[in-house]
Amino acid sequence: MKIIIVGAGEVGTHLAKMLSNEDQDIILLDNDQDRLDVIDSSYNLMTWNGSPSSFRTLRDIGVQNCDLYIAVTPYETRNLTSCGIARKLGAAKTVARIDSDEFQEPDNSAVLRSLGIDYLIYPESLASEEIHTAMRHNWARYWGELHDGDLILIGVKIRTECPILNCKLRDLPVKAHDFHVAAIKRNNETIIPSGNDAILQDDIVYFITTAPYVEEVRELCGKRKKTIRKVMIMGGSPIALRFALDYHDRYHIKIIDIDREHCEQLAMMLPDCEILVGDGRDIEVLRENNVGQYDAFLSLTDSSETNILACLTAKEFGVPKTIADVENIQFLSQAENLNIGTTINKKLLASSHIFKILLDTDQSSAKCLALADAEVAELKVREGARITKAQVKDLRLPYGMTLAALVRDGRCEMVGGYTRIIPGDYVVVFCLSGSIHKIEKWFS
Repeated sequence: MKIIIVGAGEVGTHLAKMLSNEDQDIILLDNDQDRLDVIDSSYNLMTWNGSPSSFRTLRDIGVQNCDLYIAVTPYETRNLTSCGIARKLGAAKTVARIDSDEFQEPDNSAVLRSLGIDYLIYPESLASEEIHTAMRHNWARYWGELHDGDLILIGVKIRTECPILNCKLRDLPVKAHDFHVAAIKRNNETIIPSGNDAILQDDIVYFITTAPYVEEVRELCGKRKKTIRKVMIMGGSPIALRFALDYHDRYHIKIIDIDREHCEQLAMMLPDCEILVGDGRDIEVLRENNVGQYDAFLSLTDSSETNILACLTAKEFGVPKTIADVENIQFLSQAENLNIGTTINKKLLASSHIFKILLDTDQSSAKCLALADAEVAELKVREGARITKAQVKDLRLPYGMTLAALVRDGRCEMVGGYTRIIPGDYVVVFCLSGSIHKIEKWFS
């Protein structure tokens, strides 16, 4: 596939690097050469200096042969204009990043489709939904749904009270094969485990299961559910605003921001929320506002470091659920090792969403890339594929991957050593980042 990505900012660059591992024809377009110069030459992609609204530039990079055109600059009007031009010049599908939910209203989105914009990406809205999901399933570090929610990927931090602490996977105290341990995050390393691997304290263990057995996984990990009603947010960022607009009727929300003028604006937009002028990094401010009495603390400032430290402080005050916006991807692994609860990252969320859009053009796989250094793929098994030649235990699969679950005739089931994959199955594969293109060969 030929994919053109417009905008060499954080989202565009991250997306280009991720897609370059997928054996696609990638062109990254930006009118700032300095941004393009920092792209590592080891990535399998082409950079191009030019204007995304220039007819000449778009023709020069072959937009008429483009399968997917993605505009993710920081400017929504530029993205919309560029996508409209690209579609008229022959691009098969277009995706535009936006900064307002106004464009997502049915009447307005119909107008955009008539102009040639097929899909919209609103990262702040994706982050808001992710936060709400994290608070609904507040006992888990990560919650992701595959195959329309029939399969659930759950990441759980293992503590001393966990019944399966120090237990090898082959010796787990379960009678039925109702879940699969797909991966273990230990220190800064992701492990694709075997039966001889043990679950250790402070591991983040990723389970794949189906909805009826979620409670079994929770009890096995020694976790308790808590109803969240009161939420304190540090930082009046666009994500904080979007979350408060979306869920002010579900939670009692207090937002603390250091900028008085911005607080006045927030108070006008959010009449149902408490808005406080103050420095949320100040322990005395948190103490005066009784942070320990809140059910959840969200640190959503523009600084990843500040958000990490603020969540650590909130944990010390006894807040049960903390969520940090960590936009520096290099900090994610370190942040997961700390006691800060759930992390969110707009770049990973946007990338995951765009991969789902990519599925509409390439029916061979579906991907969910909300994890920092691992990939989850749902692959369809073709007739005559290598993966069908023997039982799973006899396949000698590549290192760094595991077959976690499958969907056959609409039914979801876990994959075990004696499972025989057949053509037409949809198989959920968990693998280390950058290796999915090697694994796809087993399914074609």
